[in-house]
Amino acid sequence: MEAEVSGRNLYMPQLATIVRITEETHDTKTFTLRFVDDEYRRQFSFRSGQFVEVSVFGAGEAPFGFASNPNRKEDFDITVRAVGRVTRALHQKREGDVVGVRGPLGNHFPFEEVFGYDILIVGGGIGLPPLRSLIEPMLDARERFGRILILYGARTPADRVYKYLLDQWGKRQDIEFLQTVDVGDETWTGHVGVVTTLFDKIQVDPARTVAFTCGPPIMIKFVIQGLLAMGFDPDHIISTLERYMKCGVGKCGHCAINHKYVCTDGPVFSFKQMQAFTEPL
Repeated sequence: MEAEVSGRNLYMPQLATIVRITEETHDTKTFTLRFVDDEYRRQFSFRSGQFVEVSVFGAGEAPFGFASNPNRKEDFDITVRAVGRVTRALHQKREGDVVGVRGPLGNHFPFEEVFGYDILIVGGGIGLPPLRSLIEPMLDARERFGRILILYGARTPADRVYKYLLDQWGKRQDIEFLQTVDVGDETWTGHVGVVTTLFDKIQVDPARTVAFTCGPPIMIKFVIQGLLAMGFDPDHIISTLERYMKCGVGKCGHCAINHKYVCTDGPVFSFKQMQAFTEPL
């Protein structure tokens, strides 16, 4: 049976217009996309943690996590660092250009399942965009959660994405937000150190807290180690896994880890699930 969502073939890209491009850093941009087909746009929805495959015609296709609030209709964001052929080609596009989009694909972060819990979110670098798609609906439903703590780390002050959002989060009274950079500069007056050094600045009750993390694999490794040392249950540590997802529907095997496909069984996994993997992550 062909992979379908709302009667649409997931192997067939839908045309989407780039309606806005936001420069985040020297090598990272946020693209706001809107489907050309009115009916498809009305039917389209996604959950935090899912992803899309984006086609830059003539260059290829690549996966990107949703970087915007699922409650926002009409359009959605992806945040893209220029690191390869497809991403560099996408960075050459202008507002009004058209790309192809397949999705939504993959599983999603637990949301209703963590109502009533304290929430700890730990993001690093370009790992913040998928977490943004979780943070914003949590803030929309703020009364459904206990404490919300957000920790964010970047390589340098200039490498921080969503600087305008970081400023807003820092001013909110109903969340706790800390940020750090690996290497400071003359403009930086905040914390310096990798994101896990912020653990010393917070106090949480692991029994009533669920932690979400996304970032470079080496960062995730040390974040999970730190969370376990704090007393977190492996089932209360939720992360994304980084694998090259080509087909996005569990057919090609590029993203397979043991008996799991990151594109369909993931990209979101609890650490309890990860412990069953015998292949290095």
